[in-house]
Amino acid sequence: MIPTQTQTDTTIPVYNLRNCTGATDFAIVRVDPFEILGKLQVPHRQEGYTINLLLQGRVTKFIDFEYHTIEAPAFFSGGPDQVHQYDGVENAELICISFSREFLINEMQGWVACWECMFNKVILSLDDNSMDELVSYANLMLDEFRRNKPKKDVILRNLLNALIISAARLMDTPLAVMQMDATQNRLVQQFKQYVDASFRKVTRVASYAEMLAVTPGHLNDVIKATTGKTAKQIIDEKRILEAKRLLFWGDHNLKEIAALLNFENDSYFNRFFKKHTGQTPALFQRAIREKYN
Repeated sequence: MIPTQTQTDTTIPVYNLRNCTGATDFAIVRVDPFEILGKLQVPHRQEGYTINLLLQGRVTKFIDFEYHTIEAPAFFSGGPDQVHQYDGVENAELICISFSREFLINEMQGWVACWECMFNKVILSLDDNSMDELVSYANLMLDEFRRNKPKKDVILRNLLNALIISAARLMDTPLAVMQMDATQNRLVQQFKQYVDASFRKVTRVASYAEMLAVTPGHLNDVIKATTGKTAKQIIDEKRILEAKRLLFWGDHNLKEIAALLNFENDSYFNRFFKKHTGQTPALFQRAIREKYN
């Protein structure tokens, strides 16, 4: 089963597992990753969110510009914009779940206050009992997904929600992510969604405040109180992360990357990058590529 490819504004392709099954917002498959390794060995992004349960074997892969060896039993997840590349698999079997942000309604997302925490390079090594718990939900989803029964999406949403909550309880700091979402947390979540969608072109806090129908001061106060960072810091961090992805994976020059991320020119991009990382873009690119080559 080969993930389908959609267009993106960079040279890094975007794959959508859901299209392979004819689904739109949700898909779940049980797969031997060796069957699709050739496709996944190309650096790619994944459209939407993914959850993977490694039932047996081992996979080695890049997530963004970090190399990971993942051994079963394990849970690993990913979110939009991340760059993935599989390097190898050994006797591996996976249950792969793919879904859009819209598939889980806000009330369900609200159970996990730090929504991004669950899909930001999360890799959990599990014991057999923990894996059995997660697989029990996955097997119910597999069975329901194959059927055509009334209220199918409702059941799938609730089972997916249960699996995510169960996985959150297994994290090192479960209390940090397990809580009902308050109004402030909802504003933070909305802000981050807008940043994820628009950071390449929209870089001012005031612009996001206008989108959210709040004042810049109120937005910044809520972001600071909830995350410990200013709204500007979150925007800048997103731009820096994307710059690192393009420097490591892409074939753009600095001028092109600066343009993609809406910097006035490559000199300004160079100063911005060095201010936030302590390295020039060229030095970062050389160091990270030498590390893995």
